[in-house]
Amino acid sequence: VQLQASGGGLVQAGGSLRLSCAASGGTFSRYGMGWFRQAPGKEREFVAAVSWSGGMTSYADSVKGRFTISRDNAKNTVNLQMNSLRPDDTAVYYCAARSAGWGSREGLYDYWGQGTLVTVSS
Repeated sequence: VQLQASGGGLVQAGGSLRLSCAASGGTFSRYGMGWFRQAPGKEREFVAAVSWSGGMTSYADSVKGRFTISRDNAKNTVNLQMNSLRPDDTAVYYCAARSAGWGSREGLYDYWGQGTLVTVSS
């Protein structure tokens, strides 16, 4: 499975961005999908995940109520709508796919996209 993330950019605090991840080369609807991020000088961390059907989602506490993950299995895409952005949301955002289950455990993801940079200015 190949993953291509897009939609990053520079936004002011309080603004919004929508990240998208396009998948190819596999049966997208079979994969649990997730978004992770890595801020400068920090470890990569979980942001959000969605089950293969889209019926279940999970979020890091730091983004709960501000970010929404969704997927469109007909278009082989997973999206991350980010609202009320804060400077500490600045990071490279990665989408990832896992062939078994879904959730927040980074080590269980099999495929990773190249990342897209989100910069939130104060």
